[in-house]
Amino acid sequence: MHTLPDSAKRLIDELSRLPGVGRKTAQRLAFHFLSSDVELSHSLSTALLDIKQKIKNCSSCHGITEKDPCKICSDEKRNSSLICVVENAYDIFVFEKTNSFSGKYHILGGALSPLDGIGPEDLNIDTLLERVVEGMEVIIATNPSVEGETTALYLSNILGKKGVSVTKLARGVPVGSDLEYIDEATLIRAMEGRVSV
Repeated sequence: MHTLPDSAKRLIDELSRLPGVGRKTAQRLAFHFLSSDVELSHSLSTALLDIKQKIKNCSSCHGITEKDPCKICSDEKRNSSLICVVENAYDIFVFEKTNSFSGKYHILGGALSPLDGIGPEDLNIDTLLERVVEGMEVIIATNPSVEGETTALYLSNILGKKGVSVTKLARGVPVGSDLEYIDEATLIRAMEGRVSV
């Protein structure tokens, strides 16, 4: 049986460690690199090194940036009295794609999870409390998981004491879906968060 060269096996092993990349996809990618111009491999390796060497966390929002503070935090056109709190840096890009939010962000760096040993001291909560002042609105946009809901409840309790308006993302029925396929918890939230038309 013909075996792959060690360098090809190693590349397949490394690619298959990436999230969402199975062994077959890793093999296809490896053979694509093998058959493509050496410039593609060089560009990819340079981009991978750059992302590790040049990107750091913003000292204000904890987002990813090459220049501190990040573009969003340093943008004077953005509403500084409106902060959207998210779990991870990737969540910012989800919101930014919609072009519907003009405030600033704060990244927690995860969610409270006592079972995993993640408490308030493990998240960027202290720096959030330093950023908020009376009269601001803080939108809690944690994931709709048990950990995200726990984090949202915890934050709403401590932020309420700071004299800020605390809101939470509405949860409900996704556009284009049929009611028969919606789970009960989502339907209940949609009913509770109903708006007038």
